[in-house]
Amino acid sequence: MALREKLRRLARRLPLYRDILEMRDQIRVLRTMEAMRYADLELERSPRYSDPLRLPRYERAVNSQNGEDGIIAEIFRRIGTTDRVFLEIGVGNGVENNTAFLLAQGWTGFWVDGNPAFQQVIAARADLRDGCIRGRAAFVDRENVARVLEEMDVPNAFDLMSLDVDQNTYYVWEGLAAFRPRVAVIEYNSAIPSGVDWKVSYAPSRVWDGSPNFGASLKALERLGARMGYALVGCDFNGVNAFFVREDLCGDAFRAPFTAENHYEPPRLMITPHMLFGRALLDRGAPTSD
Repeated sequence: MALREKLRRLARRLPLYRDILEMRDQIRVLRTMEAMRYADLELERSPRYSDPLRLPRYERAVNSQNGEDGIIAEIFRRIGTTDRVFLEIGVGNGVENNTAFLLAQGWTGFWVDGNPAFQQVIAARADLRDGCIRGRAAFVDRENVARVLEEMDVPNAFDLMSLDVDQNTYYVWEGLAAFRPRVAVIEYNSAIPSGVDWKVSYAPSRVWDGSPNFGASLKALERLGARMGYALVGCDFNGVNAFFVREDLCGDAFRAPFTAENHYEPPRLMITPHMLFGRALLDRGAPTSD
């Protein structure tokens, strides 16, 4: 064992060191709770967020990171569901993502991620062995993503797609032009102002380096979505995900205009509820109909 690790373990046994760690954790919890209280007040009292057609007020997080579970439920409450099939590209460990809660509610679908860790979660669950979820460990890019999905037998049309691949999000969505989900959840770069059309230079093997140089601005995704027949209907309050609905389904159910300037939310990552609460993949319920 390295000397540094031995010293660290020794320090943890000292009462003063333990007290400092406990105080640090308590401060972190208090700061997070205060940020969440601010978010609740803002969503409740602000004229912008009290508008019933806007989506942030419906946020709830069960397995999602930023309240996407509640927004997805509200979108489908407005437009209805059909096959209750989802596709998520970038599922992480399979416990915290945008479709795990749908799986628990009887939906079926497809998971793709470059890291195979999520496959262990699926394999360990007896209630997921009936084919309700198909997984594929694959690093996707604009050129191969359609082929990967075709090999998985993903249908061309289905209810929900969620895309979170950090670096090349814009270009992977371009590569999915042949697929027509009714709703698409796309990660955007909220560090870029709402009116700026910007995206990273495309490099298929490039991965996120933790800097603001990733993905695409909301304006760039708004315009790409429009070319593909989708309307930008909202973003989560933390400024992480944008929600698109197929234009023929929107009607007057969402707040127009469907522009980045209207729906942009700035980065508010300090409010993320998962800082307080852990995540677990819930037991799978029986399929239900609307």
